[in-house]
Amino acid sequence: MRHRLIVTAAVLAMLLAGRSAVCAADRPVAGDRLTLKDPAGKPDGRAVRFRAARDPAVDPASGADPRTVGATLEVMGAGPGDGDTGPIALPSALWTGLGNPAGSKGYRFKDPLRADGVKTILLKPGNAGGKLTVAGGGSDWSYAIDQAQGTVRVRLTVGPDVYCASFASFDQNQPGKVVATHAPAPPDCGTTTGPVCGDGVAQGTEECDDGGTASGDGCSATCQLENTSALCAGVPSTPGTGLDSVLVQGGLDRPVYVTSPPLDPNRLFVLLQDGLVLIIKNGVLLATPFLDLVDDVSCCGERGLLSIAFAPDYETSGVFYVSYTNNSFDSEVRRFTVSSNPDVANPTGTPVIMIDDFAPNHNGGLIAFGPDGYLYYGMGDGGGSGDPNETAQDLTMLLGKLMRLDVSTSPYAIPPTNPFAGATFGADEIWAYGLRNPWRWSFDRANGDLYIADVGQDMWEEVDYQPASSGGGENYGWDVFEANHCFEPTPPATMCPMPPTGFTFPVLEYSHSIGCSITGGYVYRGCAMPDLRGTYFYSDICTGFIRTFAGVSGGVAQNQQIRTADVAPGGGLTIDGVSSFAEDARGEIYIVDYGGGADGAGEIYRIVPGS
Repeated sequence: MRHRLIVTAAVLAMLLAGRSAVCAADRPVAGDRLTLKDPAGKPDGRAVRFRAARDPAVDPASGADPRTVGATLEVMGAGPGDGDTGPIALPSALWTGLGNPAGSKGYRFKDPLRADGVKTILLKPGNAGGKLTVAGGGSDWSYAIDQAQGTVRVRLTVGPDVYCASFASFDQNQPGKVVATHAPAPPDCGTTTGPVCGDGVAQGTEECDDGGTASGDGCSATCQLENTSALCAGVPSTPGTGLDSVLVQGGLDRPVYVTSPPLDPNRLFVLLQDGLVLIIKNGVLLATPFLDLVDDVSCCGERGLLSIAFAPDYETSGVFYVSYTNNSFDSEVRRFTVSSNPDVANPTGTPVIMIDDFAPNHNGGLIAFGPDGYLYYGMGDGGGSGDPNETAQDLTMLLGKLMRLDVSTSPYAIPPTNPFAGATFGADEIWAYGLRNPWRWSFDRANGDLYIADVGQDMWEEVDYQPASSGGGENYGWDVFEANHCFEPTPPATMCPMPPTGFTFPVLEYSHSIGCSITGGYVYRGCAMPDLRGTYFYSDICTGFIRTFAGVSGGVAQNQQIRTADVAPGGGLTIDGVSSFAEDARGEIYIVDYGGGADGAGEIYRIVPGS
């Protein structure tokens, strides 16, 4: 049976005063994590979890004793139709003091019956700041999630003391479930109407907040990004290199790539292999696809919709490019534009380049703009086993290559600084060669260095590296070499060249005792974890590990670490086959779980600071 708080007029006046005015007992806290669940038709599955740790505002020794005065808890959404528990009574008799003497180490509320759905609350001091946690759920928990929520506030009132947190940005926000992490402390525990531009904290739909309301400094007067200099303005950061992960979106069909346009931190664009581009906007998966190419895409296996790249000036031009396997089983890039609705593209594209293919595998397919403004396009060797057509070393063919195109001219032009442009022997489009199947490569957004994860044959996986100072033309070895190892000497030779002059070898390799198909990632340059900047993430779709290294010296990846356990999401969730990593507009990194290729099994996780 649900027990509602019965309040006298005097107590009600005190509560209302606490919600509308700032008082000396306000204790705003930074919310580490809030999870609310309300699965449709399953009231027993409702849940609440809240945590604030190492927060100096949580100091129960200086506040009222809940064993004497009791307490109230309230969780409320700010939007019309949002959930609201109302004030929930936490009777003094259910509070116990911790430590010896009792209360010296804080207080615990415990209700085995879960009246009103609250099971436990912990108020505990600490040398680096105290901890406040709330846990509960079940059919008596009354917070309804019938829609995506506005700002969600959590308030614990203990006598005159009000602990409060406010979550305006979400990792997941949809009917039935809300997940929010790393919310800054609100300015006070009075009434919160939502994000306030100019308060120095980027929340909700604010793209930035530098504490001012003047334009021209990277963050506009309305807290919208003007350029990349303000990407981190108002974004909370956490010191240290600890990692965790949070689920952003589940229930996806074969996700293979996720990205964001420049200067757009509020949207993630999700590519499903079958041919759909979806949008997650402010934590909510939109029902209408951004682009539907299902009828134009040949799927699946290693074919399908493979990549999307937004023009550097996308915010004004609305131009983007898509890479996919067409219905003739060839690899194609097309140019598209956004419609008058920023969340829906015009459905018809124009061809940029098409490459004849002869096998269903080794399609590569990633496209991305480099720091020089040119479009780079990675292609595998065409497929089969052992590069049967010897394409990767053939400079007259575009298979097994990384290309560099000037798409400012339709369909494209050749950058004059391409290494084989003009009279030099070799296809003009080629930037680098000797690749087997470059499955995810990326530029370090801070310095322009290029990292290429190239899938191996039967023995070795590799990460190749090209410094920003390179003029291109690197030969990464396939199929003469597989990673650092001789694979197939160029006929009529019977041995690989020694010394291997003219080849660029990987900075990292691992054998098939560890995995079987590498998935490349990104160098972290985000806002939330400044001590992690410069760290490159990669994985393997077969074993799902998460590994990192930081920097390259002497041709070798440095500071190599295994981070699989660190980012394991827990709670019954697992990261299995990583089809891609993702980088949003701010440089935060995501993990794309293919879900084994099953309908509805794909997931997206965001890497967040951990303990």
